[in-house]
Amino acid sequence: MTTLKILALTAGTFFLSSGSFSDARCSNSNTSGREAFIQNASVIQPVVTSKDNKIQVALLLDTSNSMDGLIDQAKSRLWNIVNTLTTLKYNGKAPQIEIALYEYGNDGIRDENYIRQVTPLTQDLDLVSEKLFALRTNGGSEYCGAVIRDASMNLNWDGNEKSMKLIYIAGNEPFDQGRVNYKEVISKAKSKKIYTNTIFCGNREEGTQTFWQNGAVVGGGKYFNIDSDRKVIYIETPYDVKISECNTKLNDTYIYYGSHGSEYKLKQVAQDRNAEVQSASNYVERAVAKSKKNAYKNDHWDLVDKSESDAGFIATVKDDALPAELKGKSKEEIKKAVAIKSAERGKIQKEIEELSKKRQEYIDAEMKKRGNADTDDLGKAIESSILEQAKANGYTAK
Repeated sequence: MTTLKILALTAGTFFLSSGSFSDARCSNSNTSGREAFIQNASVIQPVVTSKDNKIQVALLLDTSNSMDGLIDQAKSRLWNIVNTLTTLKYNGKAPQIEIALYEYGNDGIRDENYIRQVTPLTQDLDLVSEKLFALRTNGGSEYCGAVIRDASMNLNWDGNEKSMKLIYIAGNEPFDQGRVNYKEVISKAKSKKIYTNTIFCGNREEGTQTFWQNGAVVGGGKYFNIDSDRKVIYIETPYDVKISECNTKLNDTYIYYGSHGSEYKLKQVAQDRNAEVQSASNYVERAVAKSKKNAYKNDHWDLVDKSESDAGFIATVKDDALPAELKGKSKEEIKKAVAIKSAERGKIQKEIEELSKKRQEYIDAEMKKRGNADTDDLGKAIESSILEQAKANGYTAK
């Protein structure tokens, strides 16, 4: 057994053998009603998400030497972007959210155009976070047309016309560099309803002169300029500590399975730490994102999520794929343990949702006091354009 798996077994200890569980609430209120909670835990509630359409976002980031600030902003704003996406609904249903990540402009990449698909379009947001935090800048040539061509052609874009498909490319060199004609590839993407948004890291007029604005015009998207070296402004709220406590309890509701399940659970904790290193506020944003079932989904390693997406899975899962706490248990005992954790998770997620609404109201009030002085960063540029384009495509925000 690897050290990684041993650590995961320690981190993922569950109260399953006796059918008991931890108090799902993040507050210190009394535990009355626990009996009813156990009784109602026998049925896993379905996720109310739309199976008809998706919101897919590809982030194309320049990782050349001068872009350390941009990467830092992306690390700081990933979960804020996810949370903005989770506010959107189509015909009253929350679409499935997928994120992809590319890097370009780095001569350490073994590609003639210096581009690399870091992650495909995925709901594995721990993977996206892990790979984002692993990005390193290096000198190179930035070919916007080439990376847009690769993203628009090689990612698994949804064919449903109701799905929202967005590319965000950020950088600071002329948009028309390289042999690939950006107008042609962006136009082809637009014909498939994939809209290109451009974010120039520098003076707005310079971005206009170097064709970043034109790229957005051709692509049916929005053009922004940001100061990529500016530090992201965080607003602490009275609700941050409580949401962080909820996140700790939320992690305890995950039951890993499969040969790599324990490693995935460790990655979950590692990405919590990465978010926290950026700031306490970023950690809270990640916790809020983890409470959104249409965005943060781990059915590739978590029994609770897997049971919600495949009701018959527990009946077929092999004993050697289970964690130590469930080995040798009957199928009914496993179902009960999973149902208890599912009910716990739902309760915690609901509490996070309620706290996050109050938190956002507090942040909005503070931002109103400050005006627009703190909005010049990657996350805010993406957030504002997502909401605008969503409205144009028939989506509503909660």
